[in-house]
Amino acid sequence: MCRNIRTLYNFDPPVTEEEMEAAALQFVRKVSGFREPSRANREAFERGVRDVTTAVRDLLDSLVTSASPRDRDVEAAKARARTRRRYQAQTG
Repeated sequence: MCRNIRTLYNFDPPVTEEEMEAAALQFVRKVSGFREPSRANREAFERGVRDVTTAVRDLLDSLVTSASPRDRDVEAAKARARTRRRYQAQTG
């Protein structure tokens, strides 16, 4: 799927509306095949982004967990380390 879609659930601080919209935009781009839709498809594309954002918000609001929230900075550092290892393995 899209590498730019990130896990949004159970973080401290919680996910923002902008992060949900960005994930929805990536999803709609992938599904539609459009990075930027034509004028004829713009309304449907934007409606898709709004609908997916709403679905993401509803999902995240409905989920429950007993796990403690993950720290964004720690998770970002782990992701950077995975990326470094992946690129080192490809070049070395």
